[in-house]
Amino acid sequence: MKQTFTIGIGGAAGQGVATPGDIFAKIFSRRGLHLNAYNAYQSIIRGGHTFLTIRTGPERVSNMGDRVDLLIPLNQDAMNRHLGLLTDGAACIYNADTITPGVPAKGALLCPLPVSKLADISRNKVAQNTLAVGAGLSMMGIGFQSLEEVLTEQFKKKGDAVVSENVGIARAGYDYATAHFEPFPWPLPMTNNRYAVLSGNIAMAMGGAAAGVKFYCAYPMSPSTGVLHWMAAHARKAGIMVRQVEDEIGVVNMAIGAAHAGVRSMCATSGGGFALMTEGLGLSAMMETPVVVIDCQRAGPSTGVPTKTEQGDLWQILGAAFGDYPRVIAAPLDIGDCFKIIPEIFNIADRFQCPGIVLCDLLLSEGRLSVDPKDLDFAPVVDRGELITSVPSTSGSSGDGVYKRYKITESGISPRAVPGVPGYAHTAASDEHDEDGVLISDEFTNPTKRRNMMEKRMRKVTGIEAAVPPPVLSGSRDADITLIGWGSTKGVIEEACEILTEQGIPANHLQIRWLVPLHGDAILNILKDTRHTIIVENNYSGQFARYLRSETSYVPNGYIRKYDGEPFMPHHIVEAVKEQLGGKSRLSVPAHEILV
Repeated sequence: MKQTFTIGIGGAAGQGVATPGDIFAKIFSRRGLHLNAYNAYQSIIRGGHTFLTIRTGPERVSNMGDRVDLLIPLNQDAMNRHLGLLTDGAACIYNADTITPGVPAKGALLCPLPVSKLADISRNKVAQNTLAVGAGLSMMGIGFQSLEEVLTEQFKKKGDAVVSENVGIARAGYDYATAHFEPFPWPLPMTNNRYAVLSGNIAMAMGGAAAGVKFYCAYPMSPSTGVLHWMAAHARKAGIMVRQVEDEIGVVNMAIGAAHAGVRSMCATSGGGFALMTEGLGLSAMMETPVVVIDCQRAGPSTGVPTKTEQGDLWQILGAAFGDYPRVIAAPLDIGDCFKIIPEIFNIADRFQCPGIVLCDLLLSEGRLSVDPKDLDFAPVVDRGELITSVPSTSGSSGDGVYKRYKITESGISPRAVPGVPGYAHTAASDEHDEDGVLISDEFTNPTKRRNMMEKRMRKVTGIEAAVPPPVLSGSRDADITLIGWGSTKGVIEEACEILTEQGIPANHLQIRWLVPLHGDAILNILKDTRHTIIVENNYSGQFARYLRSETSYVPNGYIRKYDGEPFMPHHIVEAVKEQLGGKSRLSVPAHEILV
C-alpha cells in the first residue's frame, strides 16, 4: 500500500465537505484507482468539525492510512487541527482571504488561493471548495476534462447556468494552481480497471437484494440508516416491500412475521435499537423462524457518541435474548465483504431455521471502498433449507393427519411449512411446545418433552459449525508477532503487519469473521505455534479477548485497544507492538495492554 495518495478535507458541518470528496472519489475510480474513504463528523447539523479522508492508489487500499498528502481546510479550525499531519512533499490548499496558516513541517507546501479574486463568494457559498478541487487536480497532474465531466453530472439537475458557473470556478482554480503552485512529484497514475464505490450500508442492502430479500423494515438509527435509504430507493425495482416502523420492537417482530409467512426478511439497527430487539430474537429462535438482523455498531453506552465507530456490542450480541438457542453471528471484514456476507448468513439462517446476526460498525457502514464490479455481478446460491411451499406427493403430516412442525430429528432441523399450504396447519408461539406445536406450558409440564425439544434445537449447532468455514492465518507461520482481530480491523492490521515486517519484526495476522460458531479448536490449532500474540480491537474492555478466553481458555501475550470513537490507523498498531515488545508503556498501563 505504499503507492497511495491521501486527501484530507476539513471544515464545519454545512460547509459542503462531502461534495468535494464525492468529486474526488468519482475521478479516482474512473482513472482505475482503488480508494478508501472515511468521514469523521459530529452529531450536529451545523458547526461541528468534519474531516473527510480519501486515500487512493493503483493497488487495493484497505484503510485510511497514516499520512495526508493534500490538505484542504475550509475554515481556520480545520487548518489548526490538521496542518500537523503534513510531511515532506505534502501540500495545503486554503482560502487566503479567511484562513491564516500555521507553520507546516519541513518540506510541506502552503498553497494560498485568492478566493475573492477568482470567484464571487457572495453568489456561490461553496466556491472555495470548487476552487480547491480544481487546484488539487492540477497539482496531481489530472486533466481538467475529468473534473468538468463530474461537475456536469453533479449539477445538471440544477440547470445549465449552475453547471457553467461551477465549471468556470473550477477552471479558475485549476489554472491558478498550474501557474502558481508546484505540482506533486508523483502524478496520479491511470489504469484500465474500473471500480464501483460503495458504502458498507449500500453493500449490505445490495447483498440483501441479491440474497432474495422480499421484506425489509427498520427504524432510522445511525449508522444503519443507509441500508433503509437504499432499500426504499430501490424497493419497486428490486421487488422488496420496505416499511419504516415506529420503533425497534415493532421492527424485529414485523420482520419475524414476514419471515414466518415464507419470505426472506431483514432489518438493521444500531446498538440501542438492537437492545430493544433481543426479546424478538428469542421469539425467532423458539418459532424456529429464520430472520437476519444487522447491528451497525457505534460508540456507547446509551446514545454515547452517535457518529463514531466502535466494536463495543459483541457481548450484547452474544447474550441477545434469554435462554439457550442456536444462532449464527458474523462480522464483515471490509465493505466488499458486507455484500458477500448477507447471502451467506441467509443461507445458514434458512437452512438451520435460526436467527442470523451481522455485526458491522460505523467504519464500514458509512465508509466507502472501491469494489470490483465482478464481485457484485453474480447470482449467489439461495438455499432455503427444508421449506415446504406446496403440497408434495407424499404428505409431511403424521399418520393421524397432524403436521409435526417441530418434529424431532437427528439434525435438529424440522421441515418448515409456509402458512396456508393445505395439510400443514400448525401452531407457532413463543412458548415451549411439543412436536406438533401444542404448548407444553398449557398442560402438566412433562420434563421429558421440554428436554427433548431443547436438545433438538441445540443439535443444530453441530450442523452450523460444519457449514461455516474456520478462520485462516494470513502471512508466514513463523512470524515473530501474530495480530488477532475481528471484523472491520482487518485492513489496518494487514498494513500494520506489512510495516512491521519491513522494519524487521515479521508479523502475520488472524482475522475472525464468524463469531458464532467460533471454531475454537481451529483457532487454538493455529495459535499453538505462534510466538507472541496480540489482540487488536476497537473497545475498552477487550470484548473479543474475553470471549475467546471464555470459549477456549486462550490468553494472548498482549492487547491493543482503542475506544476514542475513531478507527485505528496503521501507526497506532505498529507503535503499540513495539512498545509491548520493549516492555515500555506510555500510558501507565501494564506493558501487555496498550490503550490507543
